[in-house]
Amino acid sequence: MSLPPQGRFEVQDFLRAFLPRRCPGCDGQLGREAGLCAGCRAQLRPRVERYSPLSPRPQGHLVTLGPYRGVTRRAVRALKFGGARELAEVLGAALAAGIPAVWGVRAVVPVPLHPRRERERGFNQSALLAEVVAARLGVPCVPALRRTRATAQQARLHAAERVMNVAGAFQADPRLLPSGPVLLLDDVMTTGSTLLACRDALAGAGVTPVYFAVLAH
Repeated sequence: MSLPPQGRFEVQDFLRAFLPRRCPGCDGQLGREAGLCAGCRAQLRPRVERYSPLSPRPQGHLVTLGPYRGVTRRAVRALKFGGARELAEVLGAALAAGIPAVWGVRAVVPVPLHPRRERERGFNQSALLAEVVAARLGVPCVPALRRTRATAQQARLHAAERVMNVAGAFQADPRLLPSGPVLLLDDVMTTGSTLLACRDALAGAGVTPVYFAVLAH
């Protein structure tokens, strides 16, 4: 009999507390640090990207920890598929350090999962990260987006299919949104289709401008 998500997390947390801990980023011995060892933390360097699929012209509108490889890839996978939720604090703090103050972000909005998929996984990794980033920036984390329909997993689709898959799949609640800039946050960006669909939903609710933050691209 399989355990529900919360039961699995309790078992995983218990084992982590009593078994020798390995760093998800390098598989080395993890000392007193939570989530990642000091060496792997040092490799998490946020930067503003001027070129991305999110805009037809170069502009500083996206913060990321870099390409989806190495320490970042392994940490994202441990958080997303391994249930290592403590990584959200480390990764979110690193990402928040790169958000320019000049953006004037008023709230952080996570990309939502469909309720069915969130129940299966037990959490939304983007929401965990958004809560950390929002706390570091001193602004609210606002779950203002929802998926209006279930979509296929983007990772299994080609670029053109990804656009169609998420087109019109999100709706924003203007009652939850502040006036002024918001930061839209997801864990990984490939073609940018999901972020653009979310941006369109936010724009339809009167939000402008929308900035972006992802752990990896």
